[in-house]
Amino acid sequence: MAETHSLQDMRQQPSIAAKVFIQRDYASGTMCQFQTKFPPELENRIDKQQFEETVRTLNNLYMEAEKLGGQSYLEGCLACLTAYTIFLCMETHYEKVLKKIAKYIQEQNDKIYAPRGLLLTDPIERGLRVIEICIYDDRSSGSGR
Repeated sequence: MAETHSLQDMRQQPSIAAKVFIQRDYASGTMCQFQTKFPPELENRIDKQQFEETVRTLNNLYMEAEKLGGQSYLEGCLACLTAYTIFLCMETHYEKVLKKIAKYIQEQNDKIYAPRGLLLTDPIERGLRVIEICIYDDRSSGSGR
């Protein structure tokens, strides 16, 4: 059985074996969505359904962030009326959802990915271009995959 990793240990380890990048999916336009195709590099590390569920949840959260509604219009009007100084004391809907996404990624890393030697990177850290997944060496198994 593979060694379980803690998130703190993984962030300090320099032993990254590989990185996998989940690209943006532009099939439905420029909305922030990522491909749900399972990368073969993760084959023995994580369940395909678990991976797809994580990406689908991220896609839904980004869709929620970009959704236009009454709140977005009100924020825009208040921004114009206050020369955008309102944002010094108020978070936008988009910023609130980005915090929710960061929290979700942290939880996924803690509960699912880190114990399997994987680490999800928040897409905002990569300019919303990719979801980066770092694959760490599994020193306990001794197998050269």
